[in-house]
Amino acid sequence: MDLYGIQIPITNIPKLDPNFIPIGRFNRAFLKTARKPLGIAVERADGQIARVDTFIHGTPDYAAADRYYLDRLVKTLLWMKGGFKVYVSGDRVMYEYLKAAFADGGSRDFDFHFMANVYERPFEVVYTEDLPREKDAPQAIGGHLEGCRIGFDAGGSDRKVSAVMDGESVYDEEVVWFPKTNADPQYHYDGIVAALKSAAEHLPRVDAVGVSSAGIYINNRTMNASLFLQIPKDLFEAKVKDIYIRAIRDTFGDIPFEVANDGDVSALAGMLSLGEPNVLGIAMGTSEAVGFVDREGRITGWLNELAFVPVDAAPDAMVDEWSGDIGCGVKYFSQDSVIKLAPRAGIALDETLSPAEKLKVVQKRMEADDPAAAAVYDSIGVYLGHTLAYYYELYGMRHVLLLGRVMSGKGGDRVLAEAKRVLREEYPEIADAILPSLPDERFRRVGQSAAAASLPALRG
Repeated sequence: MDLYGIQIPITNIPKLDPNFIPIGRFNRAFLKTARKPLGIAVERADGQIARVDTFIHGTPDYAAADRYYLDRLVKTLLWMKGGFKVYVSGDRVMYEYLKAAFADGGSRDFDFHFMANVYERPFEVVYTEDLPREKDAPQAIGGHLEGCRIGFDAGGSDRKVSAVMDGESVYDEEVVWFPKTNADPQYHYDGIVAALKSAAEHLPRVDAVGVSSAGIYINNRTMNASLFLQIPKDLFEAKVKDIYIRAIRDTFGDIPFEVANDGDVSALAGMLSLGEPNVLGIAMGTSEAVGFVDREGRITGWLNELAFVPVDAAPDAMVDEWSGDIGCGVKYFSQDSVIKLAPRAGIALDETLSPAEKLKVVQKRMEADDPAAAAVYDSIGVYLGHTLAYYYELYGMRHVLLLGRVMSGKGGDRVLAEAKRVLREEYPEIADAILPSLPDERFRRVGQSAAAASLPALRG
């Protein structure tokens, strides 16, 4: 397969998506012939730096390949680790390209504005001869079981809360709510407080509160979250950025608390159930939600928004409607992937159905061992096998916990089996280093909200 003059060897191709080009495969092929050193660094909160020392070709014949490679690399760094400032070293022509792309009105206009909003800093791309060194600040958050705790898990269709005493859940509650369609921040605040009070009724006292919530959180503040999609910007600034801080302090006063991305809490729950760190959690549902716990059992503070990290280099890859970009994880590891592939397998989906209802149609056929449905999940499994090899290059994870409604039932088993097959056949050098699995009963007992309860450490 050829892309921008780079010959890409691929053995396993999804039957329902024959144009799929695993971006990890493109990168490997690109770097085999690239010889000119180039450095990229991305700065995020508190002076933390993500850095990559790489190579490009630096010749007219490979200019398009160089641009594509660096565009995807910078985008990956931004959505994996986060950042508001990109440093480029080694090639001024490529610097000028990236500066124009990641700018207001540029091809990466969405990323430019999103990151500026998240970090509350102007976004910029600068050239330097002295690339900043890598700097991380992982935190040993979670796994604290002592005392009387509350764990709150804010989902898009329901909210869950657990009352936990010395690591044992004494009360769990799940309530349907509609945060994504409600434009009144008071609705969200009241729902959070109601859940906290409900759990508190089952505890003699409340020592700490942990929150798991979809979105991006920095210093416990909501920087961006789909749960608050309908809330106007001025109300978001005034009422949502500190919504969890206010809800907890208004209800319990000055007690320890932590707010974390739900993907990170999934990875934490996986670590607690597996009894081992170095876990990448991938939840395939409405979107692709990802979290990571490192080798020391720490949450990194990275964004881990792999839904917007490119996984497919094909020029005709599916467009993500929100970001306007193509080939990103959200369209391969969510219900959107099932909906995209089903018609190609001959499964007609009623367009009046919601995305969740369309997924259920395919799941029902999979439970009946329909070969067409099996082809859908097989193709997702091929996507996943290639992408896990790529994620391994980014994270070096040992365990991969596969979650979410797409991975439920027979379809999830099929995806897992195909992913393992692709890893063995196409990436034998790392196949034994990655242990992908579905959650077992022990994980389900730990639960997202119970794991969230373990986030904060007690004082003293």
